[in-house]
Parts: sequence; C-alpha cells; structure tokens
Amino acid sequence: MTTLTLLQALTEVGLGIAHMGAGIGAGIASIGAGIGIGLIGKGAVEAVARQPEAAGDIRTFMVLTAAFVEGVALFGIVVCMLIVLS
Repeated sequence: MTTLTLLQALTEVGLGIAHMGAGIGAGIASIGAGIGIGLIGKGAVEAVARQPEAAGDIRTFMVLTAAFVEGVALFGIVVCMLIVLS
C-alpha cells in the first residue's frame, strides 16, 4: 500500500467519524429542544393554574421563549449539516 493510498483511507475514516459526530450532534440538539420546550409548557401550565387571569401574557411569553429554543436548536442542526456537507 502506498503512502498516498494510506492517507486516502485515513481521510475516509476521518470523514466517517465526522459524519457520525454530526449526526449525534443533530440528535442531541433536537432532544435538547424537545426537553426545553416541554419544560416551558410545564411552567406555563403551572403558572396559568396559579393565576388564570394572566393566561394571555403567560401564553405570549411561552410562545416567544419556545421560538428562541427552536432557533438555537435549528442553529445546532445547521452547524451539523455544514460539517456533513463540507
């Protein structure tokens, strides 16, 4: 096996590991977003149960916070896709 062929084989193995790591990272980002939004919903329901007259304000802040969590998760998934596609 020549040196060039050996380097090509090592590069292919490295790319496989990078792709696997990107897939794991995208999965972690998705799971983290799901847990975060679940906790936001739990907190909102508990807050409305304590103070029903503030339901509109609580709902507004809940949706806004969930959008921020989704934005961070989407950013993580985009970074993982850039790793796979580069």
